[in-house]
Parts: sequence; structure tokens; C-alpha cells
Amino acid sequence: QVQLVESGGGLVQPGGSLRLSCAASTSISTFVHMAWFRQTPGNQRELAAAIPSSGTPIYADSVKGRFTMSRDDAKNTVYLQMNSLKPEDTAVYYCRMIRPGGDTYWGQGTQVTVSS
Repeated sequence: QVQLVESGGGLVQPGGSLRLSCAASTSISTFVHMAWFRQTPGNQRELAAAIPSSGTPIYADSVKGRFTMSRDDAKNTVYLQMNSLKPEDTAVYYCRMIRPGGDTYWGQGTQVTVSS
């Protein structure tokens, strides 16, 4: 029922910045858990950032201080601002939604490559 459309990935140099967007087909409220995951070949998806229903953002230690997650309820969109990018940030980034009751939805993923 719910579709998540991601955009904003690309190729950047180390130290550069990107902003990822995730547009939802349904309204977003503070009662909806939103998160960004990332995955490299041969590895499981790992949490990068999340805004749970409590409204308090959390970040993986590897991105803390460099990435900022935010949301715009009027646009039904969440963002991941990525600054000071490192080669180890290279991955496919996925948007995830968990609605009240536990229904889970994933975006298609967007490639981020950090290389000189």
C-alpha cells in the first residue's frame, strides 16, 4: 500500500556532501518510525539514522556528527544530510518506514559512492 521513493544519491569526492530524500505515498506523522539504512555488497543492511515515534533522532557511531536526519511532514518526506563524506560511506542507502501496528515498508535504494 505504501510506496517510498528515494533520490539524491550519486558520486562525490571525500569530504563532500549529499542530501538524500525519501518521499512517501502516505502522510507522515510523529507516530511513524522512519529510518535510513545502508548496505555494501556481501554485508547486511545496517542502521545509519532513525527518528522513532518518540521523535528523538539516533545515529550510528560511524556517522554521528556528520549525518543529520530530518523530516518534513507537509511534504511527506524525510531527508538524510550527509557531510564530510568518507570512502567507507559508500553503500546503497535505503529508506524504511514502520507504521503503528508494525507494518514495514522499504524504498528501492539509492547508490552513494565516495571516491576521488
